Amino acid sequence: MRMSDIITQQILRLLDESDQNMAEIQRNELAGQIGCVPSQINYVLSSRFTPEHGYLIESRRGGGGYIRITRIQLDRSSAIMHIVNSIGDAIDPMAARVVIENSAHAGILKEEAARLMTAAVSATVMREVPPGRKDRVRAAILKQMYLKLL
Repeated sequence: MRMSDIITQQILRLLDESDQNMAEIQRNELAGQIGCVPSQINYVLSSRFTPEHGYLIESRRGGGGYIRITRIQLDRSSAIMHIVNSIGDAIDPMAARVVIENSAHAGILKEEAARLMTAAVSATVMREVPPGRKDRVRAAILKQMYLKLL
């Protein structure tokens, strides 16, 4: 398992354990627990815990500083429309996987649907698409699949 996946799982666990869908972390402390460098925590937060993925990040610097991650609660239809709008005109394979995983984790997608969506936008499927168009085709497929859930 990749380090970014381990960090993501740890943060999701903290969010799941919270009654308020919020977790406060200290970057250096979390990095020490997981065994990574603090910049890897930053990377995961900036790539997987964005508003487009259904999260808000607040930070306070200084000695008692923290990073607060809040899971945004939306009804299913609003969440799906938010996801569709956040995909935009193009999406790379990693971002598509994260969107799908977050959707499954949030209960927007059933596990079977998440696996099918992941397969539909995989590199294997996109192999025949010209390199400059893959991310645009992936985005179009993913958005249509989400819209069919409404």
